[in-house]
Amino acid sequence: ADRSFEEVRRFSSPYARQGPAVDEGHFYAVTNQAIGKYDKSTGELVNEWVGPEDGPITHLNSGIVFDGVLYAAHSNYPDAPMVSSIEMWDSETLEHLGSHAFGIRPGSATWIDRRDGRWWVGFANYEGRGGVPGRPPSWTHIVVFDEEWREIGGYTFPPGVVERFLDRSNSGAAFGPDGYLYATGHDAAEIYVLAVPDAGAELRLIEIVPAPAEGQGIAWDRTEPGTLYTIIKAEEVVVVSRMIGA
Repeated sequence: ADRSFEEVRRFSSPYARQGPAVDEGHFYAVTNQAIGKYDKSTGELVNEWVGPEDGPITHLNSGIVFDGVLYAAHSNYPDAPMVSSIEMWDSETLEHLGSHAFGIRPGSATWIDRRDGRWWVGFANYEGRGGVPGRPPSWTHIVVFDEEWREIGGYTFPPGVVERFLDRSNSGAAFGPDGYLYATGHDAAEIYVLAVPDAGAELRLIEIVPAPAEGQGIAWDRTEPGTLYTIIKAEEVVVVSRMIGA
């Protein structure tokens, strides 16, 4: 691999179960029904949002912060039919602002990112728990939406990446400072560096990089280029790393 990740620091958080998000001064740890907001320098918890156990938000995933709003992918995993939405919070107060509902789609929303004025959302498919018969992990895909959430494109993952998902799927992804899409599976401590193709609909695998993560969501720090946030779910920690090479 031309790239590698060097761990800089790590922070403990009971919310570090699904994925992180990050902005200029804070990082956010996301679990199924809760979000913790932390000071990026000290790791101090400064705010939190906890949803009701019987509420409409049941399985949050990766998120991003854009223009003062925290966006997080959400689904009804492991139930079927698969129903997804994008949930939104004020990043300052963590007040829930609303959602964009996708309804039933062929896949569960696991991550969201933004590139060139468009929304990119990953929809996961599984074998076994959380899956739908006839839609194995190879059905995992990315949908591109415009500002009004109109579908304008989509991509699939190359077979060499899908086979590493095993019976699980794509859990997180975010565009890096080099323009490539960095994606994760569900469990493996590795990141797949992918290029958006000039033709066709299949992403192109550039390389596979060992990473301080256990799959799950990831987030690039846009204010510190080359700094990546990942989580280790089993240890409930957020890991901050710096990319080396490339």
